[in-house]
Amino acid sequence: MLTLDEVFTIVYLDALYVNIKVSGRVSKRAVYVVLGLTMEGNKMLLGLGIGEAEAEGAKFWLKVLVDLKNRGLKDILIACVDGLTGFPQAIEAVYPDTQVQLCIVHLIRNCLCYVPWKDSKAVVVDLKPIYQAATLAEAEVALETFAAKWNKHYPAISQIWPRDWDDIVPPFDSPMDIRKAIYTTNAIESLNRSLSKVIKTKAVFPDEESVFKLMYLAMNNIAKRWTRPIKNWRAALSHFAILFLEHFKI
Repeated sequence: MLTLDEVFTIVYLDALYVNIKVSGRVSKRAVYVVLGLTMEGNKMLLGLGIGEAEAEGAKFWLKVLVDLKNRGLKDILIACVDGLTGFPQAIEAVYPDTQVQLCIVHLIRNCLCYVPWKDSKAVVVDLKPIYQAATLAEAEVALETFAAKWNKHYPAISQIWPRDWDDIVPPFDSPMDIRKAIYTTNAIESLNRSLSKVIKTKAVFPDEESVFKLMYLAMNNIAKRWTRPIKNWRAALSHFAILFLEHFKI
């Protein structure tokens, strides 16, 4: 078992789904992927595993988080997660001082569930002013502007953002360097796209071991590109040290 550093600045938690043959039946299983950003600004795969249940859930992620804790990860500054019900509570149970940030990519993906392909690019463009706003006030205005334009076609979208607003707004209290670190380092999505391409080569895996072997080889190839810290990392780290002073004392 790989021992982890005590503190990671940002940790991204997500899940993919694969079909595995279990006792003669095809079972859809959640494969968890945990990507961390070290204190040096380097990306690192922290966890890759297969859940026992058919679907992802808060209890599923609680086990993953406990495993990270047992492997030596004492503290996480920011956890980027999807909108799964109970996810923030699961994080708080293991890492009570961690700031939970809803993953913007997941949020946009959820919005696009309500949008046909012909309008998807335009909707994505019009959502950018919300999460790229310089201030919270500007973000709120951008959300109103979006609603005024799109509510007559897709009213569900402008309801999604206010519902998750408490988990969207924390970065607006941070300097732009940290916000860029959170958004541009959303490498979990890039990682998942790469892994998904590999997974799609097989409609059904014969067992869990075959999933691990294929993903292990894919991860080795992906990790070869992680050769340097993210852009402007020193500036971001200096802000992290001020905003999360108590965490740095571990």
